[in-house]
Amino acid sequence: MTDQDLYGESSEVTWPMGETTMYGTLVKPSGLGPFPAVVMVAGSGPTDRDWNSPLLPGTNGSARLLAEALARAGIASLRYDKRASGPHARENVPLLIGKLSMQSHVDELAGAVHVMAGQAYVRHDRIFALANSEGTLHALNYQLHNPETPFAGLVLTGPPGQPVGTVGRSQLAAQAARVPNGDALLALYDAAIARFLAGEPIVPDPALPEGVQMLLKSLETPANLPFARELWTADAAPLLRQVNVPVLVIIGKKDLQIDWQADGEKLEQAAAGREEVTFLFPENANHVLKQELRPRSELVPAEITESYNGPDTRLDPQTLASIQEWLTAHA
Repeated sequence: MTDQDLYGESSEVTWPMGETTMYGTLVKPSGLGPFPAVVMVAGSGPTDRDWNSPLLPGTNGSARLLAEALARAGIASLRYDKRASGPHARENVPLLIGKLSMQSHVDELAGAVHVMAGQAYVRHDRIFALANSEGTLHALNYQLHNPETPFAGLVLTGPPGQPVGTVGRSQLAAQAARVPNGDALLALYDAAIARFLAGEPIVPDPALPEGVQMLLKSLETPANLPFARELWTADAAPLLRQVNVPVLVIIGKKDLQIDWQADGEKLEQAAAGREEVTFLFPENANHVLKQELRPRSELVPAEITESYNGPDTRLDPQTLASIQEWLTAHA
């Protein structure tokens, strides 16, 4: 068996977008095709095409592992760097100040789909989204904006079933519950967020932990606006209700960022009566679809995120098999 059989044939691709250039990686399975394909949409922050982040150690990103596994299953893929992520982020960010928005992320995705649809070995009527976390919102918005090439289906992993700000606050509340003055700190956080949503300066209280102050300040940096305010109220549930193609929703039971019960229930309610929407809650998958065998009660959020892309991490087998099976069934 050759390396191409194991990992597919990778090639770099670029396309212009405004004053900037988009960068991505195509993976072609072994054989002539035409193949079904996925466009991968990364999660929040400076997460790159491989789903690595400079904020976290390790380079064993889930998107690269997924692309290689899907190639072995006869499915092509394209993964791309958002313009504010990856090796060209530093040169792009000054050009993007005031221009990053929910719509700009949809535009980035539209460019990626256009490139994928232009590959001779790809079935342009069988291109799917495979999105993670924040990326699920962009995939849903793309599908609902009457795109030139609509997705044949969506694989949404770790989608927020509540407004993003609500999800973020629940994570912070869980941490605040473990410190003596947690309620008071949470009240200071809520006050700062209220100012942010009202368009006023956040001015974080010095009593807040440094990490929380940094998070709050990052929301109002010019490079993150207007996107940060739009994202804070974004919610996948009402978007899911409007989509009319097959959807696979995956939230791992070891996901500490999106709760498989709280968020999963909201999404299931939104999809009630929709036979083409399938839900999967893998026992041992974390937020980035890696296998986590420790009991959930023993998991500490900071430690888990630190290990997302460690060299010894691997995709959760149940999750990977389910994605492959679902895509093959709908190809």
